[in-house]
Amino acid sequence: MSLNVPSIAQLKELTLPAPVSYSPQTWGWWFLLAILFLAAAIIGTRRLIQWRRDRYRREALARLEQLRTHSDELHALRELPGLLKRVALSMQGQKSLTSSAAAAALGNSEWQTFLQAHVDQQLPDEFAQQLATLAYAPDATLLALSAPRRDALFDTCKLWVERHHVAA
Repeated sequence: MSLNVPSIAQLKELTLPAPVSYSPQTWGWWFLLAILFLAAAIIGTRRLIQWRRDRYRREALARLEQLRTHSDELHALRELPGLLKRVALSMQGQKSLTSSAAAAALGNSEWQTFLQAHVDQQLPDEFAQQLATLAYAPDATLLALSAPRRDALFDTCKLWVERHHVAA
């Protein structure tokens, strides 16, 4: 009886499969890849343009936060109306105004109408009048404002700067 014992010399090396390319094999995949890259480039470009266009908004919000925490409350309150006017002057593509100089000339009811027309939430009815009071009232009147009323003014200004829309 002979035993047939396998030995290492009998082992044969396995053949490896042919290498597979990771690149797409048909033109349709290349076309789809090109469309995806083009869409990503368009979306990225539009976001960059929007980000640059909203620079004035980011700067106004930063200034508003500085004013909110400013140690001189009188100075901070006095600067609020001017800040909103500067934001209105910085808005691009205004169809409702013939020029940016027209926004600077608005006052009282026209200013209230302008502010309300460019935001999708209801502003307080006398918001423009409150801004005029901040700009022109005696110091004693401003210092007599209660803390909740001052906070409400800052919150309304922040809401308008964040949410105003520009006619395109």
